[in-house]
Order: sequence, then structure tokens, then C-alpha cells
Amino acid sequence: MSAPAVAAGPVASRLSFLDRYLAVWILVAMAAGLGLGRLVPGLGDALAKVTVTGVSLPIALGLLVMMYPVLAKVRYDRLGTVTRDRPLLVWSLVLNWVLGPALMFALAWILLPDLPEYRTGLIIVGLARCIAMVIIWNDLARGHREAAAVLVAVNSVFQVIAFGLLGWFYLDLLPGWLGLATTGLDISAWEIARSVLVFLGIPLVAGYLTRRIGEKTRGRDWYETELIPRIGPFALYGLLFTIVVLFALQGEAITSKPVDVARIAVPLLVYFAVMWAGSMAIGRAAGLGYAKTTTLAFTAAGNNFELAIAVAIATFGATSGQALAGVVGPLIEVPVLIGLVYVALRARRFFPTTPDPAAGPAAVPEGPARV
Repeated sequence: MSAPAVAAGPVASRLSFLDRYLAVWILVAMAAGLGLGRLVPGLGDALAKVTVTGVSLPIALGLLVMMYPVLAKVRYDRLGTVTRDRPLLVWSLVLNWVLGPALMFALAWILLPDLPEYRTGLIIVGLARCIAMVIIWNDLARGHREAAAVLVAVNSVFQVIAFGLLGWFYLDLLPGWLGLATTGLDISAWEIARSVLVFLGIPLVAGYLTRRIGEKTRGRDWYETELIPRIGPFALYGLLFTIVVLFALQGEAITSKPVDVARIAVPLLVYFAVMWAGSMAIGRAAGLGYAKTTTLAFTAAGNNFELAIAVAIATFGATSGQALAGVVGPLIEVPVLIGLVYVALRARRFFPTTPDPAAGPAAVPEGPARV
């Protein structure tokens, strides 16, 4: 993916060097992770062993640092306006728990009929709905922060309830009905809940307490103009660190099987494009406005890669094809969704210009918003 820089002009001059070339740094982080995983013997195995109760500590650290500043920006006093927006909530649940898994199931069977391990891994990716990086993509595209917090929380609750059931349905029951090969999936609700609590619960509570205490002790003006600009850049630092660690974990496997990676990438590319574009069209038709439509699109297209990889490794093994498919997920998702951030910002002109009072600051159409 070519990495577009922000167009020259007064807006670009106000962006930091990191913000202006964000896509470049993400590609560099991906390349660095792949290179480290390939060139440093045993690095992936060493990183994989650094776990706490089955959760990868390096990835958890990166994701928590990444999500905390964004969730500290959320205006929690505005969440009521989102929870009362029934069309937004209903469409999010339909896209995430009906259309998304069904689309990934269809693409996996159509495009990988001869590769059962990779096919199963992709179906697991389709079942693991958004939690972490979608917060970043939404913020970069000037989506609705409060809506993103609510939709991620709602889908996380559904994830605890529905992941195991949908795994049984798409890997065992439905293939049996269709006369296809079946695959078992043994995953407990606690393992799913633990992922949700770690990767969403901790930064959400931290962000909420930071805003509540900060505004109470120093006032909202100080919080918005002094504290947020100080902690904001850490979201991007955490993102880049997470990408390096993630790709270092499987750098050797990815670079040693380029044909397999390409086969896995095709259904993923179709999936992200269809889910994002379809969600944008639905939001536009439903009159949700740019900010909420963007949030709907990124929360529908994004996936919880950490949960998908953890489930694949726990069920099929760290060297399995299912685990490799899980790792290829973010390999494709990261550059595709950062590219869609730019597409979303350009698509603002197709939406009504009436400002949404709960949507946050105005968008920067020339490039990604500052996080």
C-alpha cells in the first residue's frame, strides 16, 4: 500500500511529524517486526512465552498503551445520546454478528476450498469482533468517539455470549448441513471474557477515571487543552509497538510461506472491503451522519485479532495453519484499514455538512486526524 502523506497547507503544518506520515510509520513497524522475527533466531518463541494467565504480556502492554489515551478522550457524559440511537445499535449488531461471520464463512469456503486449516483460521477471525485497534482507526478518521466506546462495549458483551455458539454453528453445524467438512472448536466463555476484560475493561476504566478525576480537580478546559495533548501521542506509540511485536511473533512463518500468505490474504481483502463499504452505504442511507457512519463502518470491519490468534493457538497449536491464518489477519487488516481512514476522510463530502454536537472536533479532510 502506498502511504499518502497529508497534503501541504495550513492543516498539514499543524500536524506533528509522526501524525503527518502515520501510514509510513505503520508500514515501517510491520517491516521491522517481520524482519526481527525472521533475522533473530528464537525471538518469536521467546515473545510467545511471555504470558500471564495465557495472555501475551507484550501485546497486552502495547494494546493498553494504545487504547488508554483514546478512551481518556471520550466524553462519558455524552454516552446517553448514543445508547438512545437505536438504528446505530441495531445495525452494529446485525453487521457484527449476522453479516460479518456469514461473509467470512462464505469467502473462506469459496476461496480456500482446498486449505481446511487456513479456512478454519479465517472463520475464527470472522467470529472475533472488534475491540482494540478499531478505536484507533475510528479516531484517526474522525469518527464518533462516544459511539465507538458504546459499540465496542456492546459487541464485547455479545462476544462473550455468542463467540462459542457461533463457532459451533459455523465450524460444525452449518458445514454438516451443507455436506461440508466439519471442525470442532473448544473454547470456554471465561477465555473470551478474559480477553474482553484485559483489552477493553482495563483501558476503559482507566480512561473514565482519568477524565472524571482530571475534570473534577482541574476543570474541563485544563483537561482538554493540557492533559489530552500530553497523553494523546502515546496511542500511536502503543500502536506501533503492538505492530512490531505482533509481526515479530510470526515473522519467520509469514516470510517463509509467501504463497500461503497470499492465498489467505485474498478473502481477507474482500472481507474488509465489503464490510467497510457496505457499512458506510448503510449508515449513509440510514441518515446517521458522517461521524456515526464512520464508527459503524470501522467497528464492523475490524476484528479482535488477539482473541482469534489465542483461540487458534489454544485449540490447534502455535504452529498450526489456523494460527498462521490468525496472524495474517492483522497483517492485512492494518494497512487496509489505515488506507480506509484516508478514504473515509475523503468521503466526508458525500455526507450532510450539518455538525453533530456529540461528534467531537471537526475532521481534517486532508489526512488522518491527530490521536
